[in-house]
Amino acid sequence: MQEPTKKPPTETVDIRITGPKWKKDAVLRDIKKHGYVDTSDCISWQELFPELEGEPKYSIALRGARNKEGLTQVELAEKTGIPQSHISSMENGKKEIGKERAKRLAEVLNIDYRVFL
Repeated sequence: MQEPTKKPPTETVDIRITGPKWKKDAVLRDIKKHGYVDTSDCISWQELFPELEGEPKYSIALRGARNKEGLTQVELAEKTGIPQSHISSMENGKKEIGKERAKRLAEVLNIDYRVFL
């Protein structure tokens, strides 16, 4: 009997192409069929929020996910069993999250746990 294997995370690649302007729409339409997305008009979150420069990404992700779900730190603590003081420390980048806590947080916050690692 075969055992299930872990599915590796999907790796992405950025592609920059140059060509005739009049063929742009046709080329974009064709590459979208293969799962590519035109991100030429996107702004990185680092450019949008320069004040977050230097903060650990896991703390930004935790704070953002909690706010997205409309939860306070106390409510998140009750739902995950993680003390509120630890959640505060994780959001402020003073305490790393760890895999077990990441999984508990991810379940409540409806997000992939790997964003916290």
